[in-house]
Amino acid sequence: MRRLPTRPLAVLATIGALALTGCGTQTADPGAQAPSKGGERTITAHKLMRLTTAHAATGMTLLEGPTFDAEGNLLVVDVTAPEGEPKVMRVDVTEKTARALHTDGRGTYTSAQFSPYDGRLYLTDFAGGEIVSLASDGGDLRVFFSGPVDGARMNPDDLAFDRDGNLYISDSRGMTERQERGRVVRIGRDGGKATVLADNLAATNGISFDRDYRGLWISELTRNRISYLRLDEGGAVTSQHTAVQVDGGIAQTDSIAVDADGNLYQGLHGRPAMAVYDQHGERLATIEVPGRASGLESATNVAITPGGTTAYMTVSGPAGGYLYRFDALAEGVRQSNGG
Repeated sequence: MRRLPTRPLAVLATIGALALTGCGTQTADPGAQAPSKGGERTITAHKLMRLTTAHAATGMTLLEGPTFDAEGNLLVVDVTAPEGEPKVMRVDVTEKTARALHTDGRGTYTSAQFSPYDGRLYLTDFAGGEIVSLASDGGDLRVFFSGPVDGARMNPDDLAFDRDGNLYISDSRGMTERQERGRVVRIGRDGGKATVLADNLAATNGISFDRDYRGLWISELTRNRISYLRLDEGGAVTSQHTAVQVDGGIAQTDSIAVDADGNLYQGLHGRPAMAVYDQHGERLATIEVPGRASGLESATNVAITPGGTTAYMTVSGPAGGYLYRFDALAEGVRQSNGG
């Protein structure tokens, strides 16, 4: 790792073009909700607290990457926060209080997760094309990985760790150009070697290991599908296929989390809701916010309490950035805690 040099923030154009990445490319009617189909459940998520309002400098707010720290606090990133305002927040979900953990003048951070190898908090910088890390107190900012991979600069969106601390990145190249140039990139835990595991993907967004670390679930935002990449013991892809075609209507597939039973929680951009599937692709439930929630446009991600079933969903729109709480279908594990 090398220490992070100072550089000016030059990402406002990227923010406007993306709307942003953990996030999709369209703005939907925030009141539009489709009824549940078949025998699936509708689970109501209840508002816990508002964390942010639209920033004057960027004209929006977008919460992402919820992850619990060792003390049980929930860390959340605000993708569109300008320099001087919190880009990473620490939330006490019991007291319903939040405080700034980190800000800087360079990063557009779209996900967060703690490494099982060194315990640091890792952030994906979509606009900067880097992976950076922080100490648990929000200080000691370092660049973990920067530069081209196979000759092409990354747009890292979400991340997942294997048991040994190696990183798996959803590289959303081509999204703003509407070209299918997305990739999945593996980076060794020392930040050295980077390997492209899959390419020619449709705006790679969510990424999570399955329950047993045998493969990766990835969402492709502009195709509204979840693909499955089976891995060998060395982390190489042995097969790849479309696993779920998400019936999102005007909404698009965002981040992914996986619970202890292997169920997938698929965030939706364009609708303040999440779709839940089992590992065989059966839709089990839809997580909805009540009252059609005027001014809310996306539910990007979720963190489920480790060893418990209380889940916290990041929901955003013109009305602000919120945390909503619901009861998950199974207990939280590492795969449902950040990324």
